[in-house]
Amino acid sequence: MTRARPSAMKMLLRALLRRCPNCGSRGIFAGYVALRERCPQCGLRLHRGESDYFIGAYLLNLVAVELLFAAVLGVIFVATYPDTPWALLQWGGLVLMLAGAVLCYPFSKAIWLAADLIFRPISPEELAWHRRGGTMDERDELPHL
Repeated sequence: MTRARPSAMKMLLRALLRRCPNCGSRGIFAGYVALRERCPQCGLRLHRGESDYFIGAYLLNLVAVELLFAAVLGVIFVATYPDTPWALLQWGGLVLMLAGAVLCYPFSKAIWLAADLIFRPISPEELAWHRRGGTMDERDELPHL
């Protein structure tokens, strides 16, 4: 029996909760940042096979942290104008950018995985390949890839 494919919104919400976007189970992270090899519930390989798979997650993380910085900068600037605390913004911004990058990264990895599953849905054949731990040569022979 195969489950219906979850909606895009459901996959993204699961990713925001650091759960498997495919099945919603917990435990896809081995630590704060490190992903396990596969989902403990559905068997989905969390790297999906490409060596450069998470470059999009890096970009997503960078954009999210820059938007956060711009929002905080704008709020502080508007709230304190004309006596804007430039030194606070300079050093606080640095701390915010560094801490934000670390804090947001696991979420960006999960969201990137969800986005990949939305735009490149997993087929039953690919899920079977994930579960049995198939090789990359076998993956290239799957019908939809």
